[in-house]
Amino acid sequence: MRAAVFNGPGSVTVAERPDPKIEAPTDAIVRVVLSCVCGSDLWYYRGLTPHEHGSIGHEFIGTVEEVGADVAGLPIGGLVIAPFIFSDGSCPHCRNGSTISCTQGGIFGNGTFDGGQGEAVRVPLAASTLVPVPGTGYSEAMLRSLLTLSDVMGTGHHANVSAGVGRGSVVAVVGDGAVGLCAVIAARRLGAARIVVLSRNPERQQLARDFGATDVVAERGEAADEILLAMTGGTGVDAALECVGTDQSIATAFAVARPGSNVGIVGIPHGAVPVTEAFFRNVGWRGGPAPTRLYIPELLDDVLTGAIDPGRVFTYEADLEHVADAYEAMDTRRAIKSLVRVGGP
Repeated sequence: MRAAVFNGPGSVTVAERPDPKIEAPTDAIVRVVLSCVCGSDLWYYRGLTPHEHGSIGHEFIGTVEEVGADVAGLPIGGLVIAPFIFSDGSCPHCRNGSTISCTQGGIFGNGTFDGGQGEAVRVPLAASTLVPVPGTGYSEAMLRSLLTLSDVMGTGHHANVSAGVGRGSVVAVVGDGAVGLCAVIAARRLGAARIVVLSRNPERQQLARDFGATDVVAERGEAADEILLAMTGGTGVDAALECVGTDQSIATAFAVARPGSNVGIVGIPHGAVPVTEAFFRNVGWRGGPAPTRLYIPELLDDVLTGAIDPGRVFTYEADLEHVADAYEAMDTRRAIKSLVRVGGP
């Protein structure tokens, strides 16, 4: 099969890889329909985070092509969403809400295991991992939104859950990438009264407003801190959502969080949490890779009814043979998030 291959920083190409086969009775083979490039893929692409050479890509939706003898509930030909981590759903960590820590689990596209940026994927623990999508005849816009549930929409939601966003909350979203924009959707969905987004890009600012942001702050660093604190009467926000992972974004999130609140961190950390400052202000933090398998069912209902439309974060599209262009578009910030079209539903 054809699939994207990571060759080292700055190099993603398409090559032949072995066709996936059923190796265990709990496996399924999924024929990929849509995949995409994740912000975390850019850390590998830029050489800032290590990644094994080989398969890459962990976000995909597709149709079930074959199932192992022990797999039930996944009809052949049915459309499914694959969370970026496969999990058994029954180990102590899964039952404690951390499917990303499953004792039997793993991540797609880690260099050796099939990646979502390819024609097909072997999915272990398929019955507990894959989420069937009800119905047929999905529109193009619907398919794009369904793809976000594989990771980015669930990650934005996880930032809100981690920070304790609820009805009436005042929220600051630090980051205007796809995760930050999905965090805006999630904040509005959870009933936040005021959602402030930090963004300097006009296209992203407008999309943030479309998704429910009430305010946009274009400044960064200490200037942004001062503006956000002034906007809240010097108190700070009820919840700060850190959706980037740099020193500056982490510092901003903690600086604007009110004493006694929580920062939801979902950007892969490439900076340090200001522990001493947070300690003396009783500011906590929670987060990490999102347990998207737990969030997909509730978010899926809202996508299917049209209550949310996170697929709009895809502003660039390439076919599989041009996946390198999809990476370049995101690396140069010409795209918020790149869609990779692989097959048909």
